[in-house]
Amino acid sequence: MKIGIPKEIKDQEGRVAMTPAGVQALLAQGHTVVVESDAGLGAGFTNQQYQMAGAKLVPVAQAWDVDLVVKVKEPLPAEYPYLDTQMVFTFFHLAGVTPSLTEALLAKGTTAIAYETLEDGHGRLPILAPMSAIAGNMATLMGAYYLARFNQGKGLQLGKVLGKPHGKVVVVGDGVVGQHAAQVACGMGAQVWVAGIDAGFMASIKAKVLPEANFFLSSPENLSQHIADADLVVGAVLCRGALAPKIITEAMIQSMTTGSVVVDVSIDQGGCIATSKPTSHSHPVFIEHGVVHYCVTNMPGAYPRTATVALEDATLPYTVAIAALGKAGLMSDQRFAKAVNVMDGKITCKAVAEALGMMDVWAG
Repeated sequence: MKIGIPKEIKDQEGRVAMTPAGVQALLAQGHTVVVESDAGLGAGFTNQQYQMAGAKLVPVAQAWDVDLVVKVKEPLPAEYPYLDTQMVFTFFHLAGVTPSLTEALLAKGTTAIAYETLEDGHGRLPILAPMSAIAGNMATLMGAYYLARFNQGKGLQLGKVLGKPHGKVVVVGDGVVGQHAAQVACGMGAQVWVAGIDAGFMASIKAKVLPEANFFLSSPENLSQHIADADLVVGAVLCRGALAPKIITEAMIQSMTTGSVVVDVSIDQGGCIATSKPTSHSHPVFIEHGVVHYCVTNMPGAYPRTATVALEDATLPYTVAIAALGKAGLMSDQRFAKAVNVMDGKITCKAVAEALGMMDVWAG
């Protein structure tokens, strides 16, 4: 099979979908790999390294003119003309982005295989997990940064000063993102509260992972109480493949003190904060009701070397499997049945069809 690795064009996106080592692994399976020139530079991988690994360097159009395209982020409008009947393996987040991407995939007959809905044999999300971990770590760091007065924050430093804790962090969601955000906040010495929906799961996380954090059940009343005096709120809510619910309401944001910060890590799926809107690394924040909002849609792209290596560790076994199966074998393999979001001009993920109001083209 011919596999293409295009250069990512999203704002300040330095990740690349495959390292030279990944190229070698695919070549060893008898596949051909073409890489767009300079695709790996942002993550520290040179054109020469890809050539030495056995890849052919090509212009952008040729990187897409393949059987399987492997990317990091969803195709942007400038890339729509390259869509065809090929398979594309990447983060799509179709429920949370403009419907134009789904419409383009449907019109071109592209097979969209989404990292974020691929499940392993235990029902886990193995490709989403490492990026969620990086985003979770980053959420607290960015929140702390934007609390600085020169960033229009309230001027409060999260953490301990001579043993005295400063700052309250509320993390809404106790999955991979939430756990990592809370771990960083606890490590800094802030007062940390984590909202979840399963008391048993929260008790387990507290015992095994976050003994210093406080946990509470996520309800409108509890969230309103804790968010009102929070200095940093991290939104980390996930509904697999679907639009994120607006758990944090506009009234909750209005109740926060001026200069507080919210980081909506769920923004790829539309955001879990009512006042959120997508931002970029070039323009990462905006202020609404006096609260600084950080809603960057490709947070891990800020650390492209770490993120690229972690992503490939998760994706490469599945890329090898897709290349071996081909399009015809995808839906018969349980690893990819939920990962395929669009195929043959139909939406194959019900949550995506519902979120976009496109049930008329749902394959079910």
